[in-house]
Amino acid sequence: MRDISDLSRDGLPSGKSLVKATAVAAVTASVLLVTTILPAEYGIDPTGLGQSMGLTVLSATKAAEPEGSAGPASAGPPGAATDPVWKSATGYRSDKMSLTLMPRQGAEIKALMKAGENFVFHWEVEGGAVSFDMHGEPPNAGDDFTSFWLGRNETAASGSFEAPFDGTHGWYWQNDGTEPVTVHLTTAGYYAGLYQP
Repeated sequence: MRDISDLSRDGLPSGKSLVKATAVAAVTASVLLVTTILPAEYGIDPTGLGQSMGLTVLSATKAAEPEGSAGPASAGPPGAATDPVWKSATGYRSDKMSLTLMPRQGAEIKALMKAGENFVFHWEVEGGAVSFDMHGEPPNAGDDFTSFWLGRNETAASGSFEAPFDGTHGWYWQNDGTEPVTVHLTTAGYYAGLYQP
C-alpha cells in the first residue's frame, strides 16, 4: 500500500519521493552498466560477473565482425577467408558436345574432376524439352551417385559447379517427348575432360 506522506497536496509524488526514485534508478543503471553493458559491449568486466554470465563472449563476437557490418560476417566463397586466389594444377579448357535423344531415351555427358575443380556451363535443347539429373559419383562407386540438381520439362540451364569430391560429374538427360531432341552443352573451366559414357 502506498504511503500517503509521499504525495503532495495535489495527489502528485512529493519532491522527496522523486529524489528517492531518481537515486534508485541511478544506482540500478550503474549496477547494470558495470555488470552487463561494459562486459557485453566492450569486454570490460571489473566485477567478474560478466564472464560468469557469458556476456564477455558478446564483445569478442562484435570485435570479430567487419567494420560496418549489420550482423555476423557472412561466409564468402570457398577459400575466400584464407586466400582470394583459387589455384589449379589442371589447365583451363572449354568444350562443346551435343547428343540426340530419341523419344523415351536417356544419355549422359560427364566431366572427370578432382575435388574443388570447377566449371561454368550452359545447355539447351533443340526440338523439345527434357528431364535431367545433374549428379556425380566418386571413383569405383558402382551405382551410387549424388544428385545436385533435378529438373523436368526443361529446355535450357546455366550455372557453375564445383566438384565436392573426386570423380565424374555431369548430367543425365531423358527425352520424355514423342519427337527426337538434341541437347547442346558448353562447358568452360578446370576439369580433366568431358566425355559421353
